[in-house]
Amino acid sequence: MARVPFIKEPLDEYDYKVGDPVEYYCDHEESYERVRGWCEGVVVQANTKMIAIQFKEKVYLTDGWMVPDYVLWCPHNSTSIRSYKPGNRRTPPIKKP
Repeated sequence: MARVPFIKEPLDEYDYKVGDPVEYYCDHEESYERVRGWCEGVVVQANTKMIAIQFKEKVYLTDGWMVPDYVLWCPHNSTSIRSYKPGNRRTPPIKKP
């Protein structure tokens, strides 16, 4: 089969792979309260356009509905997703009396 010339080599790899720990900025439950912030999850499915992230906590859509099966779908290029690193979360400063 003849090779087709191209300007840039096509990549078969995606930004996120199944099993990658990630964080997603969304509404979720933390200590039985609904908060908006970074929530840890794991990529459970990935294709060319979308990835599925599964969470341990309850995750909510912007209109208030809880995400079924704790699995949220989002595009690869979303600004609300980032790779998980243990130091990513900022803890609030401790107030001294």
